[in-house]
Amino acid sequence: MADIVGIDLGTTNSLCAIFRDGQPVLIPNAHGEFLTPSIVGILDDDQVLVGAAARELRVTRPERCQSTFKRHMGSDRKLKIGDKTFTAVDLSSLVLRSLKVDAEAFLGRRVKEAVITVPAYFNDLQRKATRRAGELAGLRVRRIINEPTAAALTYGFHDRKSDKKLFIIDLGGGTFDVTLLEVFEGSLEIISTAGESFLGGEDFTDRLAATVLKGQGLELEAAEMKSPLLVSRLRQECELAKRRLLDAEEAVIRLPNSRGLIDEGAKTVTLTRQEFATVVQPLLDRVKGPIGKTLRDGRCEPADLEDVILVGGATRMPAMRKFVADYFQREPLCRFNPDEVVALGAAVQAALIADDAAVEDMVMTDVCPFTLGVEVGKEFAMRHMDGYFMPIIHRNTTIPVSCERDVVTVSQNQQEMTIRVYQGEGRRVQDNLLLGQVKVTGIPNGPAGQHVSIRFTYDVNGILEVEAFLPPNGKKFTTVIKNNAQDLTEDEVEATLARMRELKFYPRDDVVNQRLLLFAEKAVGEVSQYDRESLEEALDLFEVSMASGDRVSFASAREGLLMVLASLGVHYDGDVGATDAEG
Repeated sequence: MADIVGIDLGTTNSLCAIFRDGQPVLIPNAHGEFLTPSIVGILDDDQVLVGAAARELRVTRPERCQSTFKRHMGSDRKLKIGDKTFTAVDLSSLVLRSLKVDAEAFLGRRVKEAVITVPAYFNDLQRKATRRAGELAGLRVRRIINEPTAAALTYGFHDRKSDKKLFIIDLGGGTFDVTLLEVFEGSLEIISTAGESFLGGEDFTDRLAATVLKGQGLELEAAEMKSPLLVSRLRQECELAKRRLLDAEEAVIRLPNSRGLIDEGAKTVTLTRQEFATVVQPLLDRVKGPIGKTLRDGRCEPADLEDVILVGGATRMPAMRKFVADYFQREPLCRFNPDEVVALGAAVQAALIADDAAVEDMVMTDVCPFTLGVEVGKEFAMRHMDGYFMPIIHRNTTIPVSCERDVVTVSQNQQEMTIRVYQGEGRRVQDNLLLGQVKVTGIPNGPAGQHVSIRFTYDVNGILEVEAFLPPNGKKFTTVIKNNAQDLTEDEVEATLARMRELKFYPRDDVVNQRLLLFAEKAVGEVSQYDRESLEEALDLFEVSMASGDRVSFASAREGLLMVLASLGVHYDGDVGATDAEG
């Protein structure tokens, strides 16, 4: 079987791992290091530099380099290096190609397939862009997985017999994610996740640089335009100071001149840990939002957690560790190198895909990080207004999943309906991401309010099947949105859709349940007026459960309806005509 490598494509650093001999193993780059800086530079002779060499070039010739481009994945932003223009996908593909070359040198054979990690809060466009970058690098991307999920796989692989609830805090160079999960008997169940795509260690460095410049009477953006070499060198000094504060109580920052050089008698600024914590407090305040959101979505309190795990190099900052310890009232756990744990987890995911015997007892479930729904209209003071978002699959729903909701026509004799599918959390669709649409035709003539049922079925591969039904005639309209699964073969897509069909549980489509519904509705007119209310309540609950897709609630509602019928002396034997009321 071909090797599948696991890749952590990071904002600041990227790295690669492989699963071999029953363990995930990191792959060194050409310099013998595991971390490859996610920086691309181009020399005057058009030679492309990736990694450490580009990092050095960024200080002396910042106009010839680009970094932190991961933040622009999924956008159409153009990034310049010299006189050339690139997209974030182009630049990411160069980093991935460099990792691919290193992996082939390490393994001694071609590498064609990969699992690539992304921030949990990456949207559909950002995930699609990551896949595209992998394809441009010559890789078949077998799976895109969330970075905190990959970290959880590392911990779960090494501690698979435990039974505990974990909270993972992942602060990398450019993104921030948090994930609540449960580990039990080799199973990893993701419960909820949230994050920010524009919050990471680079922001802490930039805030420190801005504070130092302000002390000299300068603004960061203005200084960057006027003296880019000064700012690039100062950023390097601030990054070094941030790292020194990991072990020391204070650090010295040397101030470069306008040419980006540090003279022998250069001014210095001394920074203490406490001063640094004060400077970055606004960034730490932003960390609270996703943490609280994830705990609320998971209906969990900090006291319910066994461990809080730190992932990402920026979690090494004492200010961040203290914030986490104060918030959760416990010391966070960091058993594995926070820079490496995501890549190791990606390798474990690759082993799961390859059915490696070493992970045959592991099972992982993930969640849908964003809400999926459709555009609907609303009535306000007798006035119809379009552009509102109706969720069908809510964020943090365990996947794979199948859910259904009804919509209605808005005008008399309306024969067509365009169902637009969106991803996001906004109340209005303009604040969300359009994924696709399906057109429904042949709606029977009638008054406004004709029902159309919409069913979403979502898979771990990122395939979303959208189905629309016309209840009167059973006519069905279907579209498959596979923006996150472009690299799957047609056979794999068909296999995924077959698995998704098994997921669907809609007892409303079963003729046996339709007969029970008709029987109970007929019985309403047969029972005493004093018993009618209890029968209608049971009947209403049964009818709702028939469209819910929830096996447990349906079984309970069906049993409840049969019990009410029996208590009223109405016997049901599966035949619509079998009404028999006693007395």
